[in-house]
Amino acid sequence: MRRMTSQPVQIEEREDGGKRLTGYAAVFYRAGDAGTEFQLWEGFRERVSPAAFDRAMKEKHDVRAAFNHDSDHVLGRTTSGTLRLSTDKIGLKYQVDLPDTQIGRDVAELVSRGDITGSSFAFEILSEKRSKDGGTEIRSIEDVRLFDVGPVTYPAYEATSVALRSDESLEAIRREMEQEQHRPHRIKERLRAMEIIQKSL
Repeated sequence: MRRMTSQPVQIEEREDGGKRLTGYAAVFYRAGDAGTEFQLWEGFRERVSPAAFDRAMKEKHDVRAAFNHDSDHVLGRTTSGTLRLSTDKIGLKYQVDLPDTQIGRDVAELVSRGDITGSSFAFEILSEKRSKDGGTEIRSIEDVRLFDVGPVTYPAYEATSVALRSDESLEAIRREMEQEQHRPHRIKERLRAMEIIQKSL
């Protein structure tokens, strides 16, 4: 799964003359702030708990920083020390020392110009809680396996939205939905995302 945040990303100068990218890959839910919960579809909202990334931080998950979640556009990695993760009252913060590569220089320029303003994270839910808020079902993400973070071209309308890889097709996801009837909500998220992406092309 992937979620995007419209929290701003920034470029900083490092002491060695290189560039550092800083941003929030995820924002924690704050009561009364609609921009920190994510409407996946009508009547279903998702919230990220402040404890959601505790395991990833404690177990030092091998996380990459990538532009638009593209494995060909790696910007940094926690195990190499070029990507650093932390949490505060806002959410999951990342700092990546951008490489002196074409994609690294491109990202630095695009962020500096204001063409790229949002971030995202890719994850697998390990634990969640369900509740009701009026007629809306709420899913609170309590624990995740974290895969990657980084800047994205299309941040969400408020805090986040859903995105997926360009090599996935609606037909493939529909087949997966038929095979995974016990987890239809996760497939529906991806279907809705693909439909949104296709409409924007």
